[in-house]
Amino acid sequence: MKVTGHLLSALLLVGLGNLAHAQSEFYRRVTPPGAPEGGIAGAAVLVGREYQGSDEVRVRLLPSIEYQWANGFFAGGLNGVGYNASSSPDKAYGVRITPDFGRKERRSAVLEGLGDIDPRPEIGAFYNFSPARQVTFSSSLRYGSGNSRKGLLVDVGASWSTTVTPALRVATTLATTWANGEHLQEYFGITAAQSTRSGLAAYSPSGGLKDVRLGVSLFYRLTPEWSLTGAVSHSELVGDARHSPIVGEKGTVTGVLAVGYSF
Repeated sequence: MKVTGHLLSALLLVGLGNLAHAQSEFYRRVTPPGAPEGGIAGAAVLVGREYQGSDEVRVRLLPSIEYQWANGFFAGGLNGVGYNASSSPDKAYGVRITPDFGRKERRSAVLEGLGDIDPRPEIGAFYNFSPARQVTFSSSLRYGSGNSRKGLLVDVGASWSTTVTPALRVATTLATTWANGEHLQEYFGITAAQSTRSGLAAYSPSGGLKDVRLGVSLFYRLTPEWSLTGAVSHSELVGDARHSPIVGEKGTVTGVLAVGYSF
């Protein structure tokens, strides 16, 4: 079963765009419910930041593959590994494991003395609902990030798409993430020991909203199998994350140009 333009566009916009800070927030189907198994393979050029809140530009070439079986199980770099228990075309819910890729101290001079944040698996759940064909409300919960393995993230968002021509679709997404104190301390806090090593002021953020994101993408189908997607997203740090000593740019723009092959 070939992947629909709406689904691939949403996958690339929300998934690849979110790799700007190295995590996939929402689960997206790569095949319609109950359809024969299938997937997407592709690659994207991502222009983002060295870490969330950085003012240093980073350009990456990212390969990606997603696969979903007819029984609801799925695996891939963006969706993680999990199970979608819904057979309804307007709902998706289930459990999954996603990666938190951590952060290397050597990524930026600003991070010197803060140490590495090791990669961790996150266990979680998701629930998506589409009240209309062009509108989807999405939510997810992820637990286990950071060296403490106690980071908790709750994501909520809404997306809308429309067909401009038979080959061209436009999609927009608005999303936000709430993070607990353990996650924010790992990624935006400065302990007394880190302050001594880095020269940065000690900082202890509390749990709360971490960021708000707005994205727009254009999807163009070249052939029944091949497609191009261009996406631009703006992420604005909010709450205690916004005032961290390591934050050089509170609002950042990420750009993605991707090619995908559905099979």
